[in-house]
Amino acid sequence: VQLVESGGGLVQPGGSLRLSCAASGFSFSNYGMSWYRQAPGKERELVASVSSSGTGKAYADSVKGRFTISRDNTKNTVYLQMNSLKSEDMAMYYCQGAGSWGQGTQVTVSS
Repeated sequence: VQLVESGGGLVQPGGSLRLSCAASGFSFSNYGMSWYRQAPGKERELVASVSSSGTGKAYADSVKGRFTISRDNTKNTVYLQMNSLKSEDMAMYYCQGAGSWGQGTQVTVSS
C-alpha cells in the first residue's frame, strides 16, 4: 500500500489549495479514505472522510463549508479542496486509507 500526498504549500489567509493523494497497492475503490492534519504541538485530527463510492462524506466542524473531499476511483486519487483558508488550518496534512498513511504534505497559511 502506498499513499502519496501532494498540493501543499504557502497560501495567504482566505486563499485556496487542493491536496491530492495518489493511492496504489490496494483496491482503492473498495476503501473509504480520509484526510487528517496535525499542527505542531497538537494531536492529529480527522479533517474529512469519504466513502468508497464517494457518495458519503463527513467533515470536522472546523472545516465544514470550507473544505470539500472527493475522489476519483478511475485515477485512484482522493482530493481535499480547501477554500477560505485560515491560520488555524496550517498543519501537516495526511491521507489515510486501507490501514496506511501517507508521508504528509505541509500547508502553511500566512500573509
